[in-house]
Amino acid sequence: MTEDATQGKTVYRVKDLSSNSPTAFHLRPSREVMDAICTRLGLLGVRKLSFAGDIRSEGRRDWRLDARLGATVVQPCVVSLEPVKTRLDEDITRLFVAEMPDMPVAEEQEMPDDDTQEPLGEAIDLTEVMIEALTLALPDYPRSDSASFEGAEIVPPGAAPIKDEETKPFAALASLKKKLDDDA
Repeated sequence: MTEDATQGKTVYRVKDLSSNSPTAFHLRPSREVMDAICTRLGLLGVRKLSFAGDIRSEGRRDWRLDARLGATVVQPCVVSLEPVKTRLDEDITRLFVAEMPDMPVAEEQEMPDDDTQEPLGEAIDLTEVMIEALTLALPDYPRSDSASFEGAEIVPPGAAPIKDEETKPFAALASLKKKLDDDA
């Protein structure tokens, strides 16, 4: 991986960061690292991946990461499996907090309003933050321009396709009412 141009690092130990001035970084992963990211995320390809920004002190014990993620990714189309190319340019913010706010533990719970907070460990791994940001920025359902659901009928083997009329219960009731009215 091409490492940070200013410090030569991709992992920063928190105790080594300067609380007085921001620590700038610029990651441009090598082809081997991008291939590993493709495998990990199930992508067909990734190009022009860059992650640049800085880490600065936020209060007495917390650290803020502000960065810009840029990448061109290729994913399989959800309809046809054809390659779909997407350009991503995202602003990324993470607040590494020494003491995370208490969250009640429940079977179901709401996501917190501030989803940028993460627990502060002994180090900040920029590669992992970059991969997480890339994962969150990916389109959920990439679709090629030529993909279409028109006329698609998906049924189990040996079953008859369901007709549109059969999926409209009020149409069947209207038909029944008309038949009753005609008989009367």
